[in-house]
Amino acid sequence: MMESTHGRSRRWLGLAALLALPIGWMTVFYLIPIGVLLAHSIFSVKYPDIDYSPTLTNFKAFFQTPLYIRVLLRTVLMAVTVTALCILLAFPVSFWLAKRARKHRELMLFLVIFPLWSSYLIRIFAWKTLLGTSGILNSFLQWAHIVDEPLSFLLYSKWAIILALTHIWLPFMILPLYTVLDRIPDALLEAATDLGAGWFATFRTVVLPLARPGLLAGSLATFSLTMGDYIAPTLLGGPGDQMIGKLIADQFGVANNWPMGATLIIPVLLIISVLLWTSNRFGAMDRTAA
Repeated sequence: MMESTHGRSRRWLGLAALLALPIGWMTVFYLIPIGVLLAHSIFSVKYPDIDYSPTLTNFKAFFQTPLYIRVLLRTVLMAVTVTALCILLAFPVSFWLAKRARKHRELMLFLVIFPLWSSYLIRIFAWKTLLGTSGILNSFLQWAHIVDEPLSFLLYSKWAIILALTHIWLPFMILPLYTVLDRIPDALLEAATDLGAGWFATFRTVVLPLARPGLLAGSLATFSLTMGDYIAPTLLGGPGDQMIGKLIADQFGVANNWPMGATLIIPVLLIISVLLWTSNRFGAMDRTAA
């Protein structure tokens, strides 16, 4: 019994030593800074200084300002739209890479990852060049006599933001989906076909349930990245298309109002935390069922 207790103690000490570095890193460089940042939400600004007396003024201002609520709801809707489009585009690509592409699969995966090697800003400006009134798309439409004058609604609109963010975040949906789809045995799909299941029934009863972990991981990444983005709305959106990230950046920058900026971060973190908890719960249910 003493040896068993001693062995367990050594294992726990070994585990603690193994986790000490990553936990310490996360604490020092993430938890403490974000805690200090969020603590500013209970302070106020008396320009040019911050008043460190606790107050709920910022929270009252958030709920009493229709602009903040409207922009937050718009951001959630945009994030849901981008995530849904990424799922629709990524699923067939991931399935084809995992189950149909036998030759040059590594090259195809490289092409999926390749856009991530370029700067985020370069891809945003590329879309701006593509969609602008003098851009490639409008020039082609005029050259083909499809339109008589440039289409101004292509740029500086919510559709430009959605299109650009869908393209930029698509690899973050394709890669986790490909990983889980590649692990599905081909024999399982063949068995479903042999039992008379059509392609849709096979997809609904076999592929989709097994792909859920990758789907949840990709959706969480895509949704979170879209929720926090402020560069695309700034460069591609119009005056009525700003998202919560732009408001937060303005509070920390132009307005120099850190307490209000910290307050605006809280609902974003709460929404993402709820999604993360839901994702983990579904993942736990999948492991229990397995």
